[in-house]
Amino acid sequence: MLQLSSAQAAVQVARLRDVRGDLAHAYGVALTRWMLDRTLMALGLPLVTQGYRPAAEQAALYAQGRQPLAMLNRLRKLAGLPVFPAGSAEAGRKVTWVTVSRHMELPSGALDVGMLQADGSVSWPVDALQKFSRLILAADWRIRWGGDWDGDGRSDDEKSLDMPHFEVPR
Repeated sequence: MLQLSSAQAAVQVARLRDVRGDLAHAYGVALTRWMLDRTLMALGLPLVTQGYRPAAEQAALYAQGRQPLAMLNRLRKLAGLPVFPAGSAEAGRKVTWVTVSRHMELPSGALDVGMLQADGSVSWPVDALQKFSRLILAADWRIRWGGDWDGDGRSDDEKSLDMPHFEVPR
């Protein structure tokens, strides 16, 4: 069975410590339910890939895919993030749609989830995130999922999708 190393577990504890208690609790309930289901575990082990995010990091992430490489790397350095090499396809990929995020609050009103795979990589498969969203929304009906912002049970009517994102509204 897929398990976290002690270092990975420590990172998860630290990330969840900076997330609002109600959101961290709902994540924990969903994670427990996920881990009890072999079919779900075959899709990967849910991980919090981001909780609290400082303003400098949010600015750098927003610049990604929008600013020239030199400006993007300047912002990444200021945020303490690694710079992108010339020609990096990742530098051109938009990763956030907002300049101000619930991630920037402390404790954070948002968290992002990825799936740890058996080979040690982390991925964001849509089918797994959809399944995890059902569990976390069942744990706390107030949570909004970035795959269904309006809460109507559909993703095809959203202007922007952020499948890994979960937040508690203000």
